[in-house]
Amino acid sequence: MKIQPYIEKLENSREYKQFQIKHKDAFLVAGFFVMDFETGINIHQIDYFIPKEKKVAAFTLDDDVELRVLETMNEKIPEKLNIQTNVDLDAIKGILEDEMKNRNITEKIKKVIAVVQTIDGKKIWLLNCILSGMEILKAHVDDESRTVLSMEKTSIMDYVKKVPAGEIIKKDKLDEKEIESQIDQLDKLKLELEKEKEKITKNKNKKVKSLKKK
Repeated sequence: MKIQPYIEKLENSREYKQFQIKHKDAFLVAGFFVMDFETGINIHQIDYFIPKEKKVAAFTLDDDVELRVLETMNEKIPEKLNIQTNVDLDAIKGILEDEMKNRNITEKIKKVIAVVQTIDGKKIWLLNCILSGMEILKAHVDDESRTVLSMEKTSIMDYVKKVPAGEIIKKDKLDEKEIESQIDQLDKLKLELEKEKEKITKNKNKKVKSLKKK
């Protein structure tokens, strides 16, 4: 499953063309994807940053193209993203499973929530997975090398506290209203992923300073 067909669908849509006329300075900053291996309900979203408004335009590309303008978490201007990725969406699960075996993690991946962004000039995948043991697997993958930079398993209860109603772990088929609700909940989760991005940047800066002292 490649990202490019969704980009083409977006760029050919009336919603995107109207958006470009109104916001000529907007630029692409993130790809946001949900792959549900139980229900088969997937979400493909492309985000553009609007500098003048300091907001994010989120284009959801499943069925019709839908645009929602969202508030950003902070005042920092995100880095531009080249959406041409080395890692395809359908390769993410395999990359994670190989690293899980190396770490003796035996649970199965039920759902992957993936955000691809540029962080300090590097294209990084921020991944949150729901496992069969009702736990969350968090991982960062470098797009160019397909290398897992970090991986940790946490309790799903930590996320339930942050994302009310726990819509992202439903097992049943969802109707349109429930899908809408799920997307809203995932936007909240995306804010948590933004916090992870900030953490990566801070840790990297600390390492650079440490090396300079040596």
